[in-house]
Amino acid sequence: MIWLLAIPLVLLIGLLVVDFQISAPGYKGPESDHFDGTKFHNPDKLRGRGLYDMAKWAVNGKRGPWENLNHQPIPESTHPRPTAGQNISVTFVNHSTYLISVDGCHILTDPVWSYRASPYSWVGPKRMRKPGLRFDDLPPIDVVLISHNHYDHLDISTVKKISRAHDPLFITPLGVSRYLNKQGVHKTVDLDWWDEHAATENIDVTGVPAQHFSGRGVFDRDQTLWCGYVLQTNSGTLYFAGDTAYGSFFTDIGQAFHIDVSLIPIGAYKPRWFMQPIHTDPEEAVKIHRDIDSEMSIGSHFGTFPLADEGMDEPAEDLTQARGKHRLSESDFFTLEEGEAYTHQKKREVLDMVGE
Repeated sequence: MIWLLAIPLVLLIGLLVVDFQISAPGYKGPESDHFDGTKFHNPDKLRGRGLYDMAKWAVNGKRGPWENLNHQPIPESTHPRPTAGQNISVTFVNHSTYLISVDGCHILTDPVWSYRASPYSWVGPKRMRKPGLRFDDLPPIDVVLISHNHYDHLDISTVKKISRAHDPLFITPLGVSRYLNKQGVHKTVDLDWWDEHAATENIDVTGVPAQHFSGRGVFDRDQTLWCGYVLQTNSGTLYFAGDTAYGSFFTDIGQAFHIDVSLIPIGAYKPRWFMQPIHTDPEEAVKIHRDIDSEMSIGSHFGTFPLADEGMDEPAEDLTQARGKHRLSESDFFTLEEGEAYTHQKKREVLDMVGE
């Protein structure tokens, strides 16, 4: 009988020890309209589901089909590398990782080259596609944008490797730099929502709201911020939404900036009863595209790690349906293949000049 009582206690102690090892330090700073001194809150005050709902989904969820495509070769790097004064070029690595080249600088978003989105190498969501660029094929990286501290967005082994190889500036939401500093990455700057930072001589980065949550362990939930980023450059304005659900705040972002290119998440959205507070579905992604009045948008956060119940190909298929429903063309909002690059020309500027 004593042993039966001891087993749950041992398991609980083990959980606490493991969580202590993987949890990230929380933010320390003044309270605000979205920080109560301990935890951060979403703009629309919505919260993600708790442990009970997570267990319910784990028992009742039914994932669509996924295919392991890691056997496919990585394409040769074709990423355009413009010099100062040229347009914005983006290459889809996969998931939420993009290589952006603008005004002679190279920027990575949420870089993940690891095999698993997990604190462990032996368990957790594993990638079903290789990164579209080899790590060694990356150009010199000047800036890295981290949207929040989840494992499929802050891959610490990749971050350390980038820091050693390129020594870029890491821009993070409030509190996340404490974790990077603890891991030996010290060239960092934290941004709150609507904070602006001159990342380079020609690129200003603004942190903007997102609807999500944070945490690397069980007990550090929402102790660091999550955000998107707007990059204002001489060649145009790019919005990286990071990881987010749909919310009313997107109209505020659209009113604050003249956005040329957006990277908007379209995956990890089923079942809706569980995912809606934290992830957009493709139709909501189209609504974001419209709310921010983006000239064009590219889908992200899909097809790499099986994080939800939709199948591997469903996000792109559902995006096609959403475009049709909202009368958008494929050139308005599309997806890229791994390793595929896109270069954006400033159509609005050309039209303005013609109008004059």
